[in-house]
Amino acid sequence: MELIFFYIFSGLTVLTALFVISFRNTLSAAFSLVLCLFGVACLFALLGAHFLAAMQVLVYAGAIMVLFVFIIMLLDLGKGALLKIKLNFPAVVGVLFGSYLGVLLVLRLGYLSLSFPPLPDRFGEVREVGRLLFTNYLIPFEVASILLLVAIVGAVVLAKKDL
Repeated sequence: MELIFFYIFSGLTVLTALFVISFRNTLSAAFSLVLCLFGVACLFALLGAHFLAAMQVLVYAGAIMVLFVFIIMLLDLGKGALLKIKLNFPAVVGVLFGSYLGVLLVLRLGYLSLSFPPLPDRFGEVREVGRLLFTNYLIPFEVASILLLVAIVGAVVLAKKDL
């Protein structure tokens, strides 16, 4: 039963990720990204990492996407601001290479065993995640918070019309 849900949510995630890069409307692409992040959260829940699934929905699909939509609405990209996609040699090579990798992936899936190893006893608990976050991963956590602060300052600067 878990395997069926895995295929459903992974298919949803891949499909909506393709929508993100194929939609020309930036708002539609942002909403597709929300669905993609929700699919990733469902995959986390299937793996037993319920804390990560909740944080995926709250932080990324919630707060970060609200920031993205705010910036999209703030910049007011009209039809004239969107670039026209032209068919050129690198694009054709990229599509052919991506198709080749997709065929290889489908052919190799038949040889994989989809049994997962057992999880540690305290996997995904809030206490364990917090301990790791503030001991081993303190520097990346602080760098990510500074990066978000810079993004917010950049959004405010872009919002001001007369500097």
